[in-house]
Parts: sequence; C-alpha cells; structure tokens
Amino acid sequence: MPIKSLRIPTADGQADAFAAFPDHGGRNPGVLMYADGFGIRPVLREMARELAGHGYYVLVPNSFYRHGPAPLVELPEYIGEEVRPAVFAQLMPLIEAHTAERVLSDADAYLRFLTTQPEVGAGPVAVTGYCIGGLYAMRTAAAHADQVAAVAAFHGPVGVDGADLFSRLTAQVHLGHAEGDVTPEALGELNQALDAAGVGYTSEIYPGTIHGFTMSDTDAFSTSGLKRHWDRLLSLLDRTLANS
Repeated sequence: MPIKSLRIPTADGQADAFAAFPDHGGRNPGVLMYADGFGIRPVLREMARELAGHGYYVLVPNSFYRHGPAPLVELPEYIGEEVRPAVFAQLMPLIEAHTAERVLSDADAYLRFLTTQPEVGAGPVAVTGYCIGGLYAMRTAAAHADQVAAVAAFHGPVGVDGADLFSRLTAQVHLGHAEGDVTPEALGELNQALDAAGVGYTSEIYPGTIHGFTMSDTDAFSTSGLKRHWDRLLSLLDRTLANS
C-alpha cells in the first residue's frame, strides 16, 4: 500500500501526517486514525497499511504538531518497562497541552482534509484511535455526527465520565478495553451509560490484555488482542462504510 507524507492546514498551523491507501486508482471510504500517546512511528505505518489493504484510505495525523513534527520524542525500537517512565515523562506535557478544544479544532481540519482527497469516496467516514487517541476519536465522532458513521477506541480512556459525549453520538461504536484497564463492574456501568444514550455499540474487555495491547513495539503487546482488534474493527467498518 502506498504511503504519502502530508501536511494538513489547521487553525494553528500545519499538522504533519501520512496516509495509506490502495493503489488501484479508485476511491475508497475514508478512515481517520489517531495514534496512541507515543505518536507516529513504524508500527502505526504498519497498522495503517494493513487497514488500507482492506480497501480504506487511512489518514494518520501527528496530534502534537504544535510542538513540532513527528517524532517529537526519540523512541527506542522496543518500548519496554525500563524505558517507559522516561519516555512518558517527555510525552505527558504534550498530552496535557492537547486540550479538548484543540482536539475539536483539529478534528474539523482533519475531516475537511480527509473528505476532499481525490482517493476518498463521497460517503461517510470512520474514526479509530488507540490509547489517548481513542478519546480523541470519540470526541471527533460526537462533534461530527453528520459525517462519522463509525468510531472505534482501543485501550482508550473512555469511561462513564464520557456520558456527555455519548448523547451526541450517532455513529456505530466499538470499544475494546484492556483487561488491565477496566473491571467487569466498570464495564457494566459504561455499557449502561451507552444504553441510556441510545448508542449502537459493542463494548468488551479483551481477555488477557493490558493497556497498549495493540502495539507490537511495546511490552504490552498481545497477539490475540491485536487479532481481536482487527476482527472487530474490520467488521465495524464493513457494516458502516461498505457502500461509501
């Protein structure tokens, strides 16, 4: 799958980004993918290529572009327990500075860009995200209910405190939780909040996983968790974007 480096005009400058898409020359449903807190790196390119191989145009922006182009922090090839604290110490100020207002302002720009690319079809789009990117995805879907048909968040900080988001969602939702992040009781409360908001969703704990389980360059990685993630994500996109 081709990878194209991009710059997306935003209210605060230009966000560096990349897109992966099929090379058949046609138009494809668009998917906005938010990276986890570690940001754009080879594993995100691999995941975007994988998704593009199923017939989607996948746009992955650098959420923290206001601080510079990716990579903003020098990451080791493998993010293990011994380096994680030092990496997070550098990343947390960037994550904390990326307020809900900035997320929504950027989402406007990202979706405007995505839906005007010549390789993207005219139908609705989907948004997916990992870790903190899962929260960005949910905020984007709630703010753009007229455009976003599906939203997925994997090991993201999405809890009952997001109930105000749920009431504005019209997209079909999938939430894939790490077993190490969510208790069965908390999952029940979250799903009750989704029910109360009338959201169409699936929300489940992935067995035997810890936070970050989709990322193969970290010590949190779970082969079974990643497979389940692809099964759930592709099923969601097939149901909601197949004709766009």
